[in-house]
Amino acid sequence: MKILFYGYGNPGRQDDALGIRFIEQMEIWIKKNGYKNISFDSNYQLNIEDADTISEHDIVFFVDASMEQLEGFIVTEVEHSNAQVEFTMHAISPGVVLSLCKQIYEKAPQAYLLHIKGFEWELEFNKGLTEQGEKNLDEALKFIQNKLPEIMRDSFKF
Repeated sequence: MKILFYGYGNPGRQDDALGIRFIEQMEIWIKKNGYKNISFDSNYQLNIEDADTISEHDIVFFVDASMEQLEGFIVTEVEHSNAQVEFTMHAISPGVVLSLCKQIYEKAPQAYLLHIKGFEWELEFNKGLTEQGEKNLDEALKFIQNKLPEIMRDSFKF
């Protein structure tokens, strides 16, 4: 079972960095706890090239900040997207990445999106996460860390 955690967002825009911070902290925790076959990646946004990255994994967790009205965080299954991919696209959804992976590599990893509720999105490089965003990040990390044994056995449900 190969698992990928892929966070994205802009670290200079306060809570938009929640996906990136999740990856940084989860990677430290994974190394400390000796888990194997778990990879990490992060970027400002998803790109069509990410279809290649996810093709090498059985389960993928995309992690992003959310402006939606939700309590702390939520995990949803990523559905394939029929969106037309254009050469000039700068930002695409996890569903498009998943669909491209299926079309190009004939593989479709199980894919989930971990939405972490954010609050502030200002472009302030030295400000960091909001207190509420940090709290939601901690809760999301604990949740995934507690679920990881089930995820590794592919016997989990969200």
